[in-house]
Amino acid sequence: MTLGEHGSPRDAEYMRLALELGRRGLGRTRPNPPVGAVVVRGGRVVGSGWHRRAGTAHAEAIALEQAGAAARGATLYVTLEPCTHQGRMPPCAPRVIESGVQRVVIGAIDPNPLVSRRGVAQLRRAGVAVTTGVESAASMDLIAAFARHVVTGRPFVRLKLAASADGRIATRTGASRWITGAPARRLVHRWRNEMDAVMVGVDTVIADDPELTCRRAGGRDPVRVVVDGRLRIPPRARLLHDGRGPVWIATRTRHDRARAARLGRDGATILPVVARGPHLDLGALLVTLGRRDLTSVLVEAGAALSAALIAGGHVDELCWFSAPLLIGGDGLPMIGPLGVRSLRGAFPLSDLRVERVGDDLLHTARVEAR
Repeated sequence: MTLGEHGSPRDAEYMRLALELGRRGLGRTRPNPPVGAVVVRGGRVVGSGWHRRAGTAHAEAIALEQAGAAARGATLYVTLEPCTHQGRMPPCAPRVIESGVQRVVIGAIDPNPLVSRRGVAQLRRAGVAVTTGVESAASMDLIAAFARHVVTGRPFVRLKLAASADGRIATRTGASRWITGAPARRLVHRWRNEMDAVMVGVDTVIADDPELTCRRAGGRDPVRVVVDGRLRIPPRARLLHDGRGPVWIATRTRHDRARAARLGRDGATILPVVARGPHLDLGALLVTLGRRDLTSVLVEAGAALSAALIAGGHVDELCWFSAPLLIGGDGLPMIGPLGVRSLRGAFPLSDLRVERVGDDLLHTARVEAR
């Protein structure tokens, strides 16, 4: 069932405040969802909070604790349905009922089929008025990674590409810095801050020696995942020695044990993944990452890995920056061969949005299955 928008314009205003708080938890709460909450009484905010990381208090509990006695008879705005199950922290729905709030306004219903709507039902049985679906699209967007992970067991995948206006990521000599402008690069660092992991292929590490860290004030470094079927990563690669975010190297199950041991001594974690022919099974890799509680992955790959992810149906969101310059047909394409023989076999894009980021254009879309 798709929830419609309900509630008043005032409800939407307070829910937007809760969403603003919830976004502070992006990239920090895995495998839990980022959630924001606001307690309002008499037109005044008397409590607010957001979930900071797994194993700490949930947003509702923080907001109600801050509100104290003022919560009685108040309205609680929360971006996600209060939970009813015992995890590392107590369930939220009973805490909400005990607080004496008169009404609860919910942005999104929990997508976990094992708990969905149970929080709403428990609140209503206790006599609490419940309104659902306020700012529902934004609330679902906030928990998109959690929803993908809790339903499928694998992380949400955002594929980021940056190319010239004619779709080239580098010149014929390999020159690529910088195709896009500083505002686009700043946005990518914001994504690194907000997502659990960043993934690249080993060819990108060999060619560019990237750090894949977040250069944003107050940011945090993601887990860095390198797809490297034959353990070709250079021993002196910067990401192995910078002491920043964890480094996970995905390689085939039958790999060079001595080389893997050396990488392990440098602090890397080796992830054995089954192979399909000459390449790793990317679907199996995503399942492995999901089992390690990664809920979101930002892919900053070259043409080959990008094509493999698209062809395998593994991309949830495609984001490509188009820079106002031309490189020409002898440049390197942003996506490798997809095996498309006719337009009927092309990969359709849906929900396409275009916005300006500095001098560049950012296109965001879903990649539909063929």
